[in-house]
Amino acid sequence: MSTETQGGDDLEDRVANFLRRNFPQIQMHGGSAAIQELDRESGEVTIALGGACSGCGISPMTIQAIKSRMVKEIPEIEKVNAHTGMDGGGDMGGGMSPSFPGETVDDDGEADEGPEAPF
Repeated sequence: MSTETQGGDDLEDRVANFLRRNFPQIQMHGGSAAIQELDRESGEVTIALGGACSGCGISPMTIQAIKSRMVKEIPEIEKVNAHTGMDGGGDMGGGMSPSFPGETVDDDGEADEGPEAPF
């Protein structure tokens, strides 16, 4: 993580506290949120969501909430970049990409049609 800190109020601590205070459901559901980069000069912060957030269907809404609320609550933050391990940004991973029928190929080279119905 690259940070620029200046004496007094620690911006990194305030961002971390914001995430803990406003988004406890991330941890309650097996996910994690971490500051990847913080540039005090430009007011830009990058947040990585990992664990169960990777591949979660509501992570885009969580990301939007973080982006809109953080700039309102922390005046020094001008721009928030947030991503999960699924979108290629960062090493937060931990989750797996869901596989749907027809998206994968079996060992014999044929498309995976999913599990066979029991009837």
